[in-house]
Amino acid sequence: MNILVFAELSEGKVKSNSIEAIAFARALSKSVTVVVMGKSDEESLSGLGKYGAVKVIWADDDRLSAGIIQAYASVITQVFHAINADVLVAADSSLATPVAARAAIKLQASLATNVVEVPQPGENLEVKRGIFTGKAFARVILSKPKKVITIKKNAAEVKEHEGSATVERFSPQLNDADFKIRILSSEKATGHILLPEADIVVSGGRGMKGPEHWGMLEELARVLNAATGCSKPVSDMGWRPHHEHVGQTGVKVAPQLYIAVGISGAIQHLAGVNSSKCIVVINKDPDAPFFKAADYGIVGDAFEIIPKLTEAIKAVR
Repeated sequence: MNILVFAELSEGKVKSNSIEAIAFARALSKSVTVVVMGKSDEESLSGLGKYGAVKVIWADDDRLSAGIIQAYASVITQVFHAINADVLVAADSSLATPVAARAAIKLQASLATNVVEVPQPGENLEVKRGIFTGKAFARVILSKPKKVITIKKNAAEVKEHEGSATVERFSPQLNDADFKIRILSSEKATGHILLPEADIVVSGGRGMKGPEHWGMLEELARVLNAATGCSKPVSDMGWRPHHEHVGQTGVKVAPQLYIAVGISGAIQHLAGVNSSKCIVVINKDPDAPFFKAADYGIVGDAFEIIPKLTEAIKAVR
């Protein structure tokens, strides 16, 4: 099985969720090629070999730095045909998922999104994917010769291998139709660690009582090397920026650890965090719905618990 992985770049480096996509592909096959687009450097790209990539095809074209979906799909389709690939793998994201869908149409391929685990290799792949915002799973058979898969975070374990990948420059054939849509401006989310890529997330809700109290959560996040998030009411009231809103209509996260502080646990919020490996809830209301979804719960005043928890973690580290 010959697999092509679409890897996204951020400031010239491959994103962590794309590294997981490479690991996912490597678990299926030893023949893994990665395609990247935009500015990067050969040393970083060759380093993808330790995650299972054999070759990296690099489309270093200034026009591809903006993340135009149509152009990306065209490049991926060209590379897919050039290497005679059988499967395209990408990480679920606001860019990669629509790119994969468009590529599937161009390739006339079977498509499965939100895949949550590595399937058994075979001619007709049977994949397990999350549905109904992660509340259920569906098993889907990809029966067409060409297949496109996008994976959720934590769908595969990242293992390191020996060796480096060869890097090959690629000049795609692009036309005006690939750039009919133009991105006029973009505002990048700020923060030490961005939510979609975080292994640990510290989130706050209305129980924090106001934006002036967020310093303690930011301090806990710094100690844990975590991203900060919030519930929808918090972002709606302007206490925190909207890009930190976690939930069904915000950012969906799947970290190793999700810490919810002063969040009651509305169903819309749970839909955005239910793929987390471990959920810790801190709330003074023992009847808060979030406790039903928690792996660990602490009933108490966050203004007393968070500083003590932060100091305890500092002492251990």
